[in-house]
Amino acid sequence: MRKKIFKNIEWGILVCTILLILIGLVALFSATQNTEYEELKKQIMWLCISIPIFIVLIFIDYEIIAKASPVFYGIFLVLLVAVLFTESVNGASSWFDIGPFSLQPSEFAKIFVIIMFASVVVKIQQRGRKEISKPTKLMLSLIVIALPVLLIIKQPDYGTALAFLVSTVMILFTAGIDKKYIIVSILLIVILLPILYFFILPEHAKTRIDVFLNPNLDPRGSGYNIIQSKLAIGAGEVFGMGLLKGNQTQLGFLYPKTTDFIFAVIGEEMGFIATAGIVILYVVLITKSIYVAKTAKDDLGSYIAMGITGIFLFHMLENIGMTIGLLPITGVPLPFVSYGGSSLLTNLIMIALLLNISGRRQKAIFVE
Repeated sequence: MRKKIFKNIEWGILVCTILLILIGLVALFSATQNTEYEELKKQIMWLCISIPIFIVLIFIDYEIIAKASPVFYGIFLVLLVAVLFTESVNGASSWFDIGPFSLQPSEFAKIFVIIMFASVVVKIQQRGRKEISKPTKLMLSLIVIALPVLLIIKQPDYGTALAFLVSTVMILFTAGIDKKYIIVSILLIVILLPILYFFILPEHAKTRIDVFLNPNLDPRGSGYNIIQSKLAIGAGEVFGMGLLKGNQTQLGFLYPKTTDFIFAVIGEEMGFIATAGIVILYVVLITKSIYVAKTAKDDLGSYIAMGITGIFLFHMLENIGMTIGLLPITGVPLPFVSYGGSSLLTNLIMIALLLNISGRRQKAIFVE
């Protein structure tokens, strides 16, 4: 059985993951030299914790994990409620402080919410693939997503909430949902966006959007980070200023340089060659993840793989987009590259699930 799994595994996904982690560690080495490499050391510790979990999860059949998902789904719903009562950090209540480490339940919730939602869609479709297009069945399945998303918005963490929504859309699309729902959803978004901006979003969220459209509105306040990020990336040109030699990075103008703006650190010190290489690695990773979804042995594996693909796709586009000024700043980390133990462990678990599904694949099951 193990030989068959090894033979079928999509090794390209693992190669891309390893390369991204290595690039991230090099960037953190440069970005943390003024703090005695504290965050780099923590990242390496989290990597050491993650690797055994990663290996074990490749060999546990994802169907067994799916059967246990309701229990973990419930646990993380409780944690998402509990984290709202913790002390706010930078305006958000998203972390539990455990000794020297911080644990972000919304990161781990991604895994089990995706698996739970995929399982619910599969159960609904047992009587026919078009069952998911029935309004009552669709609304029932969406409750699985709505509960954690509402709690995450309450923190507030809009970036992670959007990642859940992108993942949901990709799963439903793969499940063959009636296209009328997609059209109606697009129309609702167009109608609701102005209402959301003028009547629902808190003032700090509005400010982020305004500054995104014109950073010079507040160059020393809300627009400061994006201006410094663009300066750093521009200064790197083709080959970069050299490791440990970036002005914005080393003089402290770029903040937070180990998480949100790690891509700017790489752009300044390693140049366009390195940043283009990162984009190519993500494109390969996402393309191969879609292929895993397409060739999964069953609907469950396909939906889980596509949900994970949605998470990676959103994080890549949003983090890189906000760093170069194309998208609003939401505090979304760059998978495998940004500092963050919860994020690293969660992403490696999702990669393990992709390898798990690919190792047991048999045929394409996408709806034509």
